[in-house]
Amino acid sequence: MTERTRLSERSQFLWVFFSLSGRLSPVAYALAGVLLVLVQFFPFYQFARVELNTAASQNWAMICWGVLLISAWATFAVTAKRFHDFGKPTYFALISLIIGPILLIILSCFRSDPGPNRYGRRTNAPGDS
Repeated sequence: MTERTRLSERSQFLWVFFSLSGRLSPVAYALAGVLLVLVQFFPFYQFARVELNTAASQNWAMICWGVLLISAWATFAVTAKRFHDFGKPTYFALISLIIGPILLIILSCFRSDPGPNRYGRRTNAPGDS
């Protein structure tokens, strides 16, 4: 694997989880959602395993908060791109912060708008800026 390929893959990963531009297909949205749930689960599982009121529990609690904040943004970004695929604006994704898991299932079941729209020419690609 070349350095350029690794940079491209890293760039694509960052785009999926942190950018608000572009569109995302139902399958990519579902896979991103599952990954986010797994990433959230691990620190909470570790926190549940350690004894309360110890240094380890405090460390895991801080990690849980950090993961929660980062994954909240990533969920918002992924959901915004999924709504873009329907031709809807970014602010529709605010609902994801309230009912995230339910929305993950619902939006994974709908087909994309065919052809280009104002958020991009194709699904699973950054938007045209």
